[in-house]
Amino acid sequence: MLELSTEATRLAGVLLLAAVTIESGGWYLTRIARGKVPATDFQRSFARAGHGHAGMFVTLGLLTAVLTDATTLDGFAAWVARSGVPIAAIVMPAGFFFSSLGPGRTTPNRLIWLVWIGAVVLAAGLATLGVGLLTA
Repeated sequence: MLELSTEATRLAGVLLLAAVTIESGGWYLTRIARGKVPATDFQRSFARAGHGHAGMFVTLGLLTAVLTDATTLDGFAAWVARSGVPIAAIVMPAGFFFSSLGPGRTTPNRLIWLVWIGAVVLAAGLATLGVGLLTA
């Protein structure tokens, strides 16, 4: 039987509940696609990117929560390995959504920096977990 740490169990539970919120975002995305919500082509593409990244990173985050328990990482390194992808699942999509807010917007606003911060956090989490798994 697979035994998970308390941290992995809690994070997996939170991520599964987060997937339900992503599902409701998909409903909003269908409203944009049907023309029920006014949006520019730019806003449509950023809505799709934000939604897609959120779903994919939450799914990947479930794997990192479990796989971190297979390493000898502890302390801050274990936290980065376990939490990097789930944090990116919040920060990167937020960058797509918030940088495209506003009527008629055709280019991102300054909040696009959230996408890049999310990318750095994602890379840190994946690299830490990768090294942890290779050295376990």
